[in-house]
Amino acid sequence: MLQTILLMLIVLDPFGNIVLVNSLLHSRPPAERRRIILRESVIALALLLLAAWTGRAVMGALGLQSYSMGIAGGIVLFLIAIGMIFPARRVTEFGEADDPIIVPIAIPLIAGPGSISLVLLLVQQNGVVDVLVALFGAWLPSTVLLLLSPGIHAMLGARGSRAIERLTGMLLIMMSVQMVLDGVKDFTTR
Repeated sequence: MLQTILLMLIVLDPFGNIVLVNSLLHSRPPAERRRIILRESVIALALLLLAAWTGRAVMGALGLQSYSMGIAGGIVLFLIAIGMIFPARRVTEFGEADDPIIVPIAIPLIAGPGSISLVLLLVQQNGVVDVLVALFGAWLPSTVLLLLSPGIHAMLGARGSRAIERLTGMLLIMMSVQMVLDGVKDFTTR
C-alpha cells in the first residue's frame, strides 16, 4: 500500500506543481489562492475517483488487459517523467486566467493523463478499495503541499523547486520502466 501511495504521490507531482501553481496565481491574495488550490484539488480528486470507480468497466468495455494497461501506463509515466527532467515552459501555455476553474490546475496539472492512467492500472492490479485508500493517501499530502506552496516556493526558490521536480522525475522514470517490464512479463507468461 505504501508503494502505491508513493507512486501516486509522485505522479500527482506536488513539488513540480508548486512552481506552476505559484506562477499562475502569483497576483492573487493568499486567501483567494488557497481557495482556488483547494477547489481545484477537490475537482481533480473527483475525476480520479470517477476513474477508479469506472475503470474496470471501461477496461472491460474496451477489451483491454491489465498487461496492456501496464505497458501503456508505463510509457505515459515515462513521458511525464521526461517532461519533469527536461521541463518545457508549460506555464506560458496557459498564462493567468481570471478564474482558473478546472483548467489548467485541476486538469492537467493535478489529474493529468499520467495520474488517470495510473489509477486505471492500479484498479486492475489491486482493486477499487485499495486504490481509493492510496488515492486519498496521496491526494491529502499533495493538497497540503500545494496549499503551503507559497512558503515552500519562497524557501526553496525556483531553482530548488526545479531540482526537486527533476529528482522526482528520475524516480518516476525508474518506476515507469518497472511498470513496462511487469506488463511485458505478464504478457509473456499468460
